[in-house]
Amino acid sequence: MKLRLLGSSSLRVSELCLGAMTFGGTAHLYAEEEDCRAVYDAYLSAGGNFIDTADMYGMGASESMLGRFMGEDRGRIILASKYSMNTDPDDPNAGGNHRANLVRSLEGSLKRLKTDYLDLYWVHAADGLTPPIEVMRALDDQVRLGKILHVGISNAPVWWVAAMNAAAAERGWTQFTAFQLQYNLAERTIENAFFPLAKFQDMAITAWSPLLFGALTGKYTVAKDGSVEGEGRLGGPMGGRMLTPHNLKVAQGLQKVADRLGAAPATVALAWLLHRPAPVIPIVGARNLKQMEQNLACVGLELDADTLAELDALSPPAPTFPESLLAMPPLRTMVHGSALVDRLVPWDTD
Repeated sequence: MKLRLLGSSSLRVSELCLGAMTFGGTAHLYAEEEDCRAVYDAYLSAGGNFIDTADMYGMGASESMLGRFMGEDRGRIILASKYSMNTDPDDPNAGGNHRANLVRSLEGSLKRLKTDYLDLYWVHAADGLTPPIEVMRALDDQVRLGKILHVGISNAPVWWVAAMNAAAAERGWTQFTAFQLQYNLAERTIENAFFPLAKFQDMAITAWSPLLFGALTGKYTVAKDGSVEGEGRLGGPMGGRMLTPHNLKVAQGLQKVADRLGAAPATVALAWLLHRPAPVIPIVGARNLKQMEQNLACVGLELDADTLAELDALSPPAPTFPESLLAMPPLRTMVHGSALVDRLVPWDTD
């Protein structure tokens, strides 16, 4: 597995991140410990060194399982966890971005993971309540204490991330070095705003749900009468909402490409992510070794320009304002004059 730099942190991380959301628990989303251990071992054997979990995965079971697995591996693993999601419905302060929840969540994660520090700590989602200054100062305090080394942001509006990093930069505090965002063949809207910000601020992009909760694995097909065929449930609390006409159409197109290449749809979908114009690190999870082997196969699958164009055409993101306007030659002429009409605007990512 190739290595990539994690944004401005200069951490060397593998091009695939192991997502441990399936580790532990009893719901349909989770896997038994024996299967999780096989997935963990296969990932490390393939050269992986970047593992992602969260305090709310299995309500701590994922972190506890990883704590048992890592042992002497800990020193060579780039370990990430998250806080913000509520872990006690009866306690309103057991969730959110605020300092009290950050400190309590981090201490719990370190204990379960049997480690003194995290290489990367994610804000799991913006809560819409905590002032940005409080969040960035609280994160920076933990960096200065050595309990976390770098910080990242997941599931937050792009303007909020830019404002948070600006506030931190003005004060000499630690800035976000990476995004964790939903991104896959069917959900590409982050390309419009997050890709340019990632380039401008040298932030890494990690993709959660790169297989759309399993909808892009070939598990489901559409019959001639329009009904959906396939057994089992899609992963996660949002999985059942993924079988939309748009997503199923993308899955069908992906299946055709996969059949032509003689590869599993999951392998092709992940390989497409590794070929994006902005560096993307897919977060891959699996319930068993077979699934993990299909996922790992993506690093050896080369996609030519025609195949990439065919996959891109399955779900192109719609242009958004004002980028769509600013890219128009007439507008460029009005701003710069005819001599500069062909100059690329600063946020072009090609």
